[in-house]
Amino acid sequence: MDVSEAVAARSSIRAFLDTPVSDRLIAELLTKASRAPSGGNLQPWRIFVINGDATARFLSHLATTDLEAPAYDMYPPKLKEPYRSSRFKVGEDMYALLGIPRDDKPARLARVAENYKFFGAPAGLFCYTDKVMGPPQWSDLGMFLQSFMLLAQEAGLSTCAQESWALRAQAVREFVGAPDELTIFCGMAVGYKDPDANVNSLISDREPLASWATFL
Repeated sequence: MDVSEAVAARSSIRAFLDTPVSDRLIAELLTKASRAPSGGNLQPWRIFVINGDATARFLSHLATTDLEAPAYDMYPPKLKEPYRSSRFKVGEDMYALLGIPRDDKPARLARVAENYKFFGAPAGLFCYTDKVMGPPQWSDLGMFLQSFMLLAQEAGLSTCAQESWALRAQAVREFVGAPDELTIFCGMAVGYKDPDANVNSLISDREPLASWATFL
């Protein structure tokens, strides 16, 4: 699989098989991903991996906690166009594949709760950075995570990056033992996708090049 194929094949997977993933493979992918660009070579990522029994223990721990105030704004509070419509459409497309109508609030809330089970993935990781870091280093985190996701795709794994863990920041911190000087950026489900799950056929739209690129 070349880079173009990995980019085209990668998508956010929201239904996983319970097939185990080895710590060794995850460690290998993280090591390769650490070659991602990093301004000043700060390498601001700090990663906590849960897998297998640790995932089960984490989910049991999470069940004893509640939703929290978000650690940061996952989206701007007043999202303007065209961003608002883009976000709305991908959500509606996903619920259509799941067969959940807009007025079925309980079913939609239950689906949102699947975020906090890693969508059934056997492994997950949490990406942190030091609180002294700023927007440039958060950009580095994104490049690191994209590198990991493409490498996972090459290795036959699927992923789903989840900023939703910002709503469970303290619960995650308590379990993984992250020091106070770190702040959570996101979590990520890691595993083998369920090929029979309709939700995994979701391919989000992309704006045409002419709407966001200017050649001078």
